Amino acid sequence: MILLAQFVIPLSISGTAVALPSIAAELGSAPTPLQWVVNGFNVSFAICTILWGAGSDRIGYSRTFRIGIVMTAAGGAVSALAPTVAMLDAGRVIAGIGSAAVLTGAAPLISRLFDGAKRAKAFALFGTINGLGLAAGPALCGLLLSAWGWRGIFAAHTAVLLIALLGSVWLPRFGRGTTSRGQLFDFSAMRAPRFLAMALVPVAGAVGFVTFLTYLPSALQAIHGLASGVVGALMLIMTVPVLLAPSVVHRVMRSGRVTPVPVVLASFACLLGGGVGVLLLLRPDLPVVLGVLPMILLGLGFGLPLGFVDAEALAAVPKDRAGAASGVLNLFRIGSEAVFVAAYAAVLSAVITHALPGSAGALTASGATGHPWVYRDGLVTAGLAMMALVFLLGAVFVVLSRAASRQSRNSVNVSAETQPLTAKR
Repeated sequence: MILLAQFVIPLSISGTAVALPSIAAELGSAPTPLQWVVNGFNVSFAICTILWGAGSDRIGYSRTFRIGIVMTAAGGAVSALAPTVAMLDAGRVIAGIGSAAVLTGAAPLISRLFDGAKRAKAFALFGTINGLGLAAGPALCGLLLSAWGWRGIFAAHTAVLLIALLGSVWLPRFGRGTTSRGQLFDFSAMRAPRFLAMALVPVAGAVGFVTFLTYLPSALQAIHGLASGVVGALMLIMTVPVLLAPSVVHRVMRSGRVTPVPVVLASFACLLGGGVGVLLLLRPDLPVVLGVLPMILLGLGFGLPLGFVDAEALAAVPKDRAGAASGVLNLFRIGSEAVFVAAYAAVLSAVITHALPGSAGALTASGATGHPWVYRDGLVTAGLAMMALVFLLGAVFVVLSRAASRQSRNSVNVSAETQPLTAKR
């Protein structure tokens, strides 16, 4: 039931934008209210992860998880029945607040429910579901849109959450933590280099994968003039590695021959290689099939660390602070997605509208055909900026990982030195 509820959250993050044209046709196309159908969810989600993180340590992770499901389902129902864009925006904000509780409570629950190999396997599934929902969101929501309209997307999400709510009654109740009642914003987990290093991994995924996931469909239409069905099939190429990579990594790591750090470095390398490959090969004068391998690399780069990032991050903090740590981790994850997707769009649009002022530039930036080389110039500029950030994040990850290793060795040495003294006493 944890994974079922979890699956709906990334669908809402990446898939809702597919429905915007249909929503605009029925409820109105005023740009700011329409943008908040997506932004209202993302912003409320990002802000509330840290609040729910500290709160879950006080009220318990199971209770937080259930409250989140109820709120997210309520927001979905409001969205599905909304008579106006304003009401739809309100429903999306409610769903975002609830989703923050679902995701924040899920990771500590898994951490408490399982131990050893079962815990590693559970987090591998957790990562797979999270990545699959995000990567497949546009395609799945597109299918729902075709079958039942835009209201059907939110209705389907609500139905899945209600099933998860029924199943959540079997979750055990975990005791409250010891987080200070005056401490609503608990960022103490960031003092641990190991936690901070792992928190940068989803940020790199947001920069190097989610930005491309969001805007590659428009790029394929604008540069190659592909139909939406062909674009959807090509985007699935990025989804398959996300689905397969976490389970493969779990099996390899279970053998004991590979630790998380090399896997994360491989992830950074795939993101960089995939991103640069897409920028080099997505050209009007080259066949689109040349971009397939870079898209696979992007999917691998995002998928490789999904199965253990949350587990490794929570292992770096005390158990009674797991909720707060989960909130901080998800703030990094969701906040970075919102920030860098917006930054990518801003750079892309600025380059295109500078070259094509007026309505022609605005239409081209949205993915309209007619000016493929102009769109590609914007794509390259925005993409190179994202790849530079991935490289920088990789360098910071290496520094923090080394600091965490030194800290671990020092702790072992101190323990070894004090043990004889304790024995003598």
